[in-house]
Amino acid sequence: MPFHSIYVAATSQHVGKTTSTLGLVHTLKEHGVNVGYCKPVGQMYVDIKGQRIDKDAALFAQFMNFEVKPEIHSPIILGHGDTVDYLDNPQSFDLPGKLRYAEEVLNSQHDIVVYEGTGHPGVGSVADVSNSVVAQMVQAGVIMIVEAGIGSTIDKLDLNLAAFEQRNIPVIGVIINKTRMEKMEKVRHYVSKKMGQRGVRVLGVLPYEEELGLPLMETIRKAVRGEVLYNEDQFDNRVKDIIAGSLVDLDTRRRLKNQLLVVSVNRFDEAWRKVRQVADTNGLQEPILSGILLTGKGSIKDEYISYIQHYKIPVIRAFIDTYEAVIKISQIEVKINTRTPWKVQKAVDLFHEYVDLTPILDRIDKLK
Repeated sequence: MPFHSIYVAATSQHVGKTTSTLGLVHTLKEHGVNVGYCKPVGQMYVDIKGQRIDKDAALFAQFMNFEVKPEIHSPIILGHGDTVDYLDNPQSFDLPGKLRYAEEVLNSQHDIVVYEGTGHPGVGSVADVSNSVVAQMVQAGVIMIVEAGIGSTIDKLDLNLAAFEQRNIPVIGVIINKTRMEKMEKVRHYVSKKMGQRGVRVLGVLPYEEELGLPLMETIRKAVRGEVLYNEDQFDNRVKDIIAGSLVDLDTRRRLKNQLLVVSVNRFDEAWRKVRQVADTNGLQEPILSGILLTGKGSIKDEYISYIQHYKIPVIRAFIDTYEAVIKISQIEVKINTRTPWKVQKAVDLFHEYVDLTPILDRIDKLK
């Protein structure tokens, strides 16, 4: 299994690539390995001191406590319009040169480097820097992340692993994510059986963890393009469930904490009365709401504003109707980011419990 670095790839977006990379990096560091990190090709980025840096690179800089340098930790950003510019004049980008420079610096500073891929294996092909091309350039072995299932999981692995195997890139193993607890052993058995036929090891099966999928109020605000009305300092509140204003009565048996009330201003009185009834019936002194999303024109009464301010409930106004707001919220894909350190710790804990990195750690020990 010859490899000089590790490339974490995935069968598609939002399957837990960052979660697994966090666990991998933390485990290597605990083992005493001087590990480096790189997001070689990024799409979603932030501006830091006038430079574009992939959001995941910014997260890992905070997690691993290093000063992020775009040319090393986030060498390629394919943002809006970049692909067209590349197709018009690819020579002006020198993307291979950027990758080689980042690799050289990282290899000189670390025992092993973990590269985090982007999307599915084909992402980046338009600029000749697909995941498989990059993994080959940096001489990495691949860990593939896939969502749980049996038939669908095996099908996805067969298709996506082929992209790396065609380039003779070693496959270290696969990690199956978001597995229902009652199906973990069944999934492990059958996927391991099929993967064993091609000499690929299942390194771990991670359970579905609801906490990792909870959005923040800030995530909600961005999804609906809303404006902040009250308590902006509480926009890191987590949201577990949505209560549509007209359906409060139907939610009395749901979890009575971290709820988001989505309601039009002209129905707020009725919805607020029902929310208070639910709390009083269950003997709750503090509000059950993580936040409130108001739709429509108008304003709410001063007595409600006083309560909202007292209990520091964040409030957003969206310029769309309640139905559209609920739809947009339901379509949110939640990622771990710098505002969710509790998710980072949860990801690390899950990785420690359910993933076996013995093949990697044994190889590193032999290289020391």
